[in-house]
Amino acid sequence: MVDKNIYIIQGEINIVVGAIKRNARWSTHIPLDEERDPLLHSFSHLKEVLNSGTELSEIEPNVFLRPFLEVIRSEDTTGPITGLALTSVNKFLSCALIDPTHEGTAEGMENMADAVTHARFVGTDPASDEVVLMKILQVLRTLLLTPVGTHLTNESVCEIMQSCFRICFEMRLSELLRKSAEHTLVDMVQLLFTRLPQFKEEPKSYVGTNLKKLKMRAGGMSDSSKWKKQKRSPRPPRHTTKVMPGSELPTPNGAALSSNLTGGMPFIEAPTSISSASSEAASTVVSPCTDSGLELSSQATSKEDLTDLEQAGSPREITTTEPGSTEIGVSDQLDPQQEGAHVEKAQSASVESIPEVLEECTSPTDHSDSASVHDMDYVNPRGVRFTQSSQKEGTALVPYGLPCIRELFRFLISLTNPHDRHNSEVMIHMGLHLLTVALESAPVAQCQTLLGLIKDEMCRHLFQLLSVERLNLYAASLRVCFLLFESMREHLKFQLEMYIKKLMEIITVENPKMPYEMKEMALEAIVQLWRIPSFVTELYINYDCDYYCSNLFEDLTKLLSKNAFPVSGQLYTTHLLSLDALLTVIDSTEAHCQAKVLNTLNQQEKKETARPGFEAVDGSPDTYKSERAASDGKATGVPSDAPGLHFSSGGWLSTEHGKPGCSDLEEAGDSGVDKKTTRKPPRFSCLLPDPRELIEIKNKKKLLITGTEQFNQKPKKGIQFLQEKGLLTIPMDNTEVAQWLRENPRLDKKMIGEFVSDRKNMDLLESFVSTFSFQGLRLDEALRLYLEAFRLPGEAPVIHRLLEVFTEHWRSCNGSPFANSDACFALAYAVIMLNTDQHNHNVRKQNAPMTLEEFRKNLKGVNGGKDFEQDILEDMYHAIKNEEIVMPEEQTGLVRENYVWSVLLHRGATPEGIFLRVPPGSYDLDLFTMTWGPTIAALSYVFDKSLEETIIQKAISGFRKCAMISAHYGLSDVFDNLIISLCKFTALSSESIENLPSVFGSNPKAHIAAKTVFHLAHRHGDILREGWKNIMEAMLQLFRAQLLPKAMVEVEDFVDPNGKISLQREETPSNRGESTVLSFVSWLTLSGPEQSSVRGPSTENQEAKRVALDCIKQCDPEKMITESKFLQLESLQELMKALVSVTPDEETYDEEDAAFCLEMLLRIVLENRDRVGCVWQTVRDHLYHLCVQAQDFCFLVERAVVGLLRLAIRLLRREEISGQVLLSLRILLLMKPSVLSRVSHQVAYGLHELLKTNAANIHSGDDWATLFTLLECIGSGVKPPDALQATARADAPDAGAQSDSELPSYHQNDVSLDRGYTSDSEVYTDHGRPGKMHRSATDADMANSGWLVVGKDDIDNSKPAAGLSRPGPSPLVNQYSLTVGLDLGPHDTKSLLKCVESLSFIVRDAAHITPDNFELCVKTLRIFVEASLNGGCKSQDKRGKSHKYDSKGNRFKKKPKEGSMLRRPRASSQHATRAGHSDEEEDEGVPASYHTVSLQLLDLMHTLHTRAASIYSSWAEEQRHLETGGRKIEADSRTLWAHCWCPLLQGIACLCCDARRQVRMQALTYLQRALLVHDLQKLDALEWESCFNKVLFPLLTKLLENISPADVGGMEETRMRASTLLSKVFLQHLSPLLSLSTFAALWLTILDFMDKYMHAGSSDLLSEAVPESLKNMLLVMDTAEIFHSADARGGSPSALWEITWERIDCFLPHLRDELFKQTVIQDPMPTEPHSQKPLASTHLTPAAGDPRMPGHPPPPEIPSEVGACDPEKPESTRAASSSSPGSPVASSPSKQSPAPEGPPPLAQPPLILQPLTSPLQVGVPPMTLPIILNPALIEATSPVPLLATPRPTDPIPTSEVN
Repeated sequence: MVDKNIYIIQGEINIVVGAIKRNARWSTHIPLDEERDPLLHSFSHLKEVLNSGTELSEIEPNVFLRPFLEVIRSEDTTGPITGLALTSVNKFLSCALIDPTHEGTAEGMENMADAVTHARFVGTDPASDEVVLMKILQVLRTLLLTPVGTHLTNESVCEIMQSCFRICFEMRLSELLRKSAEHTLVDMVQLLFTRLPQFKEEPKSYVGTNLKKLKMRAGGMSDSSKWKKQKRSPRPPRHTTKVMPGSELPTPNGAALSSNLTGGMPFIEAPTSISSASSEAASTVVSPCTDSGLELSSQATSKEDLTDLEQAGSPREITTTEPGSTEIGVSDQLDPQQEGAHVEKAQSASVESIPEVLEECTSPTDHSDSASVHDMDYVNPRGVRFTQSSQKEGTALVPYGLPCIRELFRFLISLTNPHDRHNSEVMIHMGLHLLTVALESAPVAQCQTLLGLIKDEMCRHLFQLLSVERLNLYAASLRVCFLLFESMREHLKFQLEMYIKKLMEIITVENPKMPYEMKEMALEAIVQLWRIPSFVTELYINYDCDYYCSNLFEDLTKLLSKNAFPVSGQLYTTHLLSLDALLTVIDSTEAHCQAKVLNTLNQQEKKETARPGFEAVDGSPDTYKSERAASDGKATGVPSDAPGLHFSSGGWLSTEHGKPGCSDLEEAGDSGVDKKTTRKPPRFSCLLPDPRELIEIKNKKKLLITGTEQFNQKPKKGIQFLQEKGLLTIPMDNTEVAQWLRENPRLDKKMIGEFVSDRKNMDLLESFVSTFSFQGLRLDEALRLYLEAFRLPGEAPVIHRLLEVFTEHWRSCNGSPFANSDACFALAYAVIMLNTDQHNHNVRKQNAPMTLEEFRKNLKGVNGGKDFEQDILEDMYHAIKNEEIVMPEEQTGLVRENYVWSVLLHRGATPEGIFLRVPPGSYDLDLFTMTWGPTIAALSYVFDKSLEETIIQKAISGFRKCAMISAHYGLSDVFDNLIISLCKFTALSSESIENLPSVFGSNPKAHIAAKTVFHLAHRHGDILREGWKNIMEAMLQLFRAQLLPKAMVEVEDFVDPNGKISLQREETPSNRGESTVLSFVSWLTLSGPEQSSVRGPSTENQEAKRVALDCIKQCDPEKMITESKFLQLESLQELMKALVSVTPDEETYDEEDAAFCLEMLLRIVLENRDRVGCVWQTVRDHLYHLCVQAQDFCFLVERAVVGLLRLAIRLLRREEISGQVLLSLRILLLMKPSVLSRVSHQVAYGLHELLKTNAANIHSGDDWATLFTLLECIGSGVKPPDALQATARADAPDAGAQSDSELPSYHQNDVSLDRGYTSDSEVYTDHGRPGKMHRSATDADMANSGWLVVGKDDIDNSKPAAGLSRPGPSPLVNQYSLTVGLDLGPHDTKSLLKCVESLSFIVRDAAHITPDNFELCVKTLRIFVEASLNGGCKSQDKRGKSHKYDSKGNRFKKKPKEGSMLRRPRASSQHATRAGHSDEEEDEGVPASYHTVSLQLLDLMHTLHTRAASIYSSWAEEQRHLETGGRKIEADSRTLWAHCWCPLLQGIACLCCDARRQVRMQALTYLQRALLVHDLQKLDALEWESCFNKVLFPLLTKLLENISPADVGGMEETRMRASTLLSKVFLQHLSPLLSLSTFAALWLTILDFMDKYMHAGSSDLLSEAVPESLKNMLLVMDTAEIFHSADARGGSPSALWEITWERIDCFLPHLRDELFKQTVIQDPMPTEPHSQKPLASTHLTPAAGDPRMPGHPPPPEIPSEVGACDPEKPESTRAASSSSPGSPVASSPSKQSPAPEGPPPLAQPPLILQPLTSPLQVGVPPMTLPIILNPALIEATSPVPLLATPRPTDPIPTSEVN
């Protein structure tokens, strides 16, 4: 079966032949001519060949192509015929009729390329001709892009490209055709550069020889690379054939094209040539594959398929060559084409799925095709493998490779030169466009030959294009620059620096001609660069941290920040672009932080220890391999797993394929070295320096810049400065200084010249010259290098010196080439003279420039008498003539630009030009530290000025990212700054309170800012420090404007029924007084109500307020309190400081604000109770300040007091802090009493709560003392201990803390005298002495510095706090009084009730009564008894109105805030009405409540009294059992009496003296019960004596007073019951009492009271009851034989008998007669001299049981002067005389007795009584008479008239005595 491809060819033959025949020329011809015509003949021959074969593959491609190609070449064919032939050829290529594997394919392709590029035809009309040209383009495109195109040679490719360029740049052609040519070029360039990775670089020498043969020219352009000063020789005119007049078209090179019918001409002709195949550079053969990936030979490819090129190839490690000799030859014409090239066996393509790489042949010596083509299969990304077949013997056509690509690249670069006059704008644009395509298609940097071009000409042209005014060129060059620096910045360090400086110049220049768009594009270019991963970091590392580069990153950041601020106030794109650039740094840093956070979380989950790659900054090898590969892949489009990408062991930086910065300018000494190691800049210690190292470098850089500036003014000064700073050694090291002069580009070249040429610095000059490497350089080349390093001074001797040292060094470097040094010196001088002669304008004006002959003549015989080699001189002459040795800073314009550029290239070739690539995220912290300030400033400005939603969101997003980064790195200052900036935009700080809700509500931007502030504070509060103040200020504003949620303004309260009160005052109508005045004023001013400002808010305002409230709700400010427990301690402390700062320190403060902040502070402390120890000091000091410094009561003080108690209640459960908390409650005792009384309600209720919840947590006696003292002060108005008060008063604000040694000492004696009793005088004189509070050193500190410093010592301290009623030495009070002896101030009824309730709670629960608090409890009970006495009337009378609150309830007494914002005028507050409880309310239930209190207290005392013994015995038992330390607990009767029973009985007795009858009677009942209780039977005589002295006698004395004038009868009854109780107790305990030595005195005191009580009442009740009691006592005593004398003479009455009756006779003269019959006893002596009837011999003998026994001596005589019993004497006098101060008190001899000791009792003989009726009626008896006169009886009695009351019917029966 015949191959269908043969039919295709036959069909094409018919079409072409038919067209030829149809042509007019053929119409008359006879058939014979067909044979003669060569074109038709070859077609007919081809037909025969095709007919004879069945497979097209058997036929050589050249055979079936030749006839068609001949038509194309023929000058005689017309355009349409040529077009048909072209179409046929295109079809053969498109349908893949040519087998790429056929050995004749290469030759066929070469012929086709030659024919099409040299196509000729007879022109018809321009439109038809353009169709042919279009077809030519089509064929060329298909030829290069199909697989067979890989067989083309370098020359053919260059010809093809040049043909396309010609069409493209021919401006007479239609735009459509030109654009088609452009598109064709784009496709071709894309293909060629896509194949670049497969081509192998040739050895340097080989490339140099071959490149001269490949020269592309754009029309009439000369080679303009290097801008050498050379004359352009005119090109020879082209050969033209017959040209019709009028049909000439001037071609770009001046030749004419003809398109007439009579003559043909080569329309497109390229002066290209193909050299012999053996000398061609070779390359691998690869073609783009089709989309389907099927066999290429059988698959026709469409145009789209062909252009669909993969941009990723397989990069290879390229053998590095030194491109030092890549200078392009200057020949304009290429050699004539040589026919008959050998045929090469083609390569086949097949489809494989697995990429496979064979070994690479790297023989550098073999330049044959087989060696220079890679011995490998190339598999493209679509899986098509190109396998090389073996070569035919002999030479063959070599497929194209790197040489043609290099030539194309060079040509494209030359097109972009703006200084070349031939390059039109179209050409430049085209060049830029194609360069863009090339760079997008391939990793060009991997090819050294191309890199040399990029570093030099390409960058040079691009930077020059940045100055042109054509926007399209400017934009295109920016695009190319981006591609360059994105992929190969590591090779272009100084080029990149220059580029960025240019962009900065464009952005900042204030040139009105500079279009706005250019600035915008420049900014866009920067933003685009900024977005390249790691780019910014690399800028910082390679420039800011390089001693001799600009601070690019820092300068750019400043520039961008400045540029983000619009001058006019209106935002343009440029401002937003600047912001974008700044935000790019923030975005990338934030992304890295997020990644690190996620990484950490993942690692925690996996429990792995490996660190993430981007966290290491030490450059360890493994860390960065994957990073690098990935990043390289991203940057250049190379797959990271591509074969051949090997990394050195140095870490992240890959090999730079030889020395970076290598170029033609590279010094010869380094040539040929293949450097594969990673290069490290000499300034760094490792590839990724430590941030600290960078900071050091930056600091050093600043010093170097200063030193450089000084050097440029005065060299010595600069060197000296650097030596001082330690950057240069002392003394000066010449080598070091020379090196510095060479490497510092900022130095003034003129100053360098002056400094090194100084006669004093000859050594330095030698060192300076030795820094140059002159090996292998011609003298003029070395001199050029030398003179570019400094400015040659003008003086001849100086030049002589400089040249002399130079020539010596050059000779030694090059092996002394000339005869001697002088010859060398002369030649160098001649070169300088020649340079001046050729290029100095002044010289040229006067003389013609020197010729070569003159130059040679000048140097005749100088070389040691001989001539120099003429060739050398000629070369030197031309080098100097064509290129001036530029003296630094001498020239301007292009010459200077060239000089600067050459310096830049030189620097790039040194180690200075090493550019470090770093992994992303390496130095984020350093970068952020530099950018945050400018960025936040710019963000703030843009946020402020912009109204667009997107921009506002962008700004907010920027703020959030900055916050996240600062939180990640813990940068508090950044975060504070950010919060402060944002707070300004919330509109909360600036507005007045009245407008705030409406202004804030209607400002969406403020909402966003507020939400952001709160969100950030919630999220990153940990690192907030100063910013808390601003947040608190915002919160305060919200509070003032009543925009906070209800939960935040409602606070706990002890008194309020709901348990909560609001901190905000409700709007209430002003009080009546004010409103009357106001209405009167408004009536006067005739302003109606509608004109007053009291109108309600408008609907807009209401809506705004609603929106504002919603917004604040979303902000969730309360979260700040609840989440404060998660804050770091430092942040928490700052937050608390911010809250504390809103206190009444200054003159002006706002009380409500302070209260609000206080509440927040307290809530935060409670949230942080787990670590409250850390913040306790702050909050306690604050509360101390608020409470103790307060001079008057105010709401803030109340809140502080409540706060202190709330803290105590919540924190007492925490063992570690409870001691300090309780100690802090003493703050309340330090308050001014007047202030304390005003907060008594809150304290009373608070204490109740505290005891109820925490009584079990209070253990130490000191703590109980504090609490009970507080209860006493609050409940009964006791003044706080004076020691504390003195402390508070002495609290000067400026007093510093004192050391322990400075503290005043408090001796034990200051508290109480240590002898166990007090003398009478002490009882009275010390009664008012204040109890001092025991103080530890910290207490004293508190006294001096104003702070209550609580240390651990205080808590552990077991020393008693005397002022707080610790058990121990009793306070100095009168023990014989029923009262405690404290001065009770006014108290508050409700407080008392609550305190009693608290006390009741403690007493009722046995668990709460401890040895530590028992006595305190008793004392407090007694104080409350005293306070509640007579219904509390005493305290209330004293108080009068002083305690009542201001009835207007104006609690906020604060000074006006000067210049402060106007507060919303508010009426009186709800708190005022609550706090200031009105008089009526208070007095309403007073009697009832006091009545209850008294009964409650009675019950409590009785409870304690009855349980005391069992409690104490159980404690003693427990102590023995547990063997615990501390004070030994005794449960004996003496202890119980002293500490429990006696005080409690005194308390009950006290209530027996109450003015209220019920209370009195109840108390008496309790007292009776208590005294007769079984436990008391254990008491001994002394204790019972004490009971009479301390309980009963004071009670009876008190009852003698007119306590209740209104209730006379009740009082009578009370007195009667009291006297009965006295006799009962006496009789019941008569036995122990008899053992007392002071019994007589006790008995007489009882008789004395009987006497008084007889006469006390106005009714008969007492006068009847008392004698009955007395009779009872006397009879019992008599029965007990107490009145009988104990001596031997039995029966005689005792002295006691005598004095008893003497006393009784005073008030009951007849009682003896009633009770005892009189017995007359003879007395030897007259006993009653005053009696009228002397009884000489008779004795009165008592009736039954006269105590006087016989044998007793008769009683002594009493002097007659003593007055007898005088019943007329008033009672008061008697009372007074009976209680004379001097009389001793009956007290026990025992030291333990609390009663004061009296004089010792009389020993024998027994009492001798004087004849005295009643010793109590007279003063002190003249003899020793042990009669007790109890000081307790000395009470002032108030003479109140007695009112008659009905007499009670039945006297209370007296009980029998056992």
